[in-house]
Amino acid sequence: MAKAKTEIELDDDNFVEEDDTPDTDSASNSKTNLSKRRLIDNYLEERRLQKQLLDFDIEE
Repeated sequence: MAKAKTEIELDDDNFVEEDDTPDTDSASNSKTNLSKRRLIDNYLEERRLQKQLLDFDIEE
């Protein structure tokens, strides 16, 4: 068997530079989603504590 030698030509125009900066839209969406999640968590915690207070008052 004969070994075939082939030359590989690289076309530099086909390479695309990648951006190192994060997408600002996704960053702001993540921040907004986190803020909404914290608000929901705080609201649920407040409701849980209010229910505990009502249960405590009834038992006395």
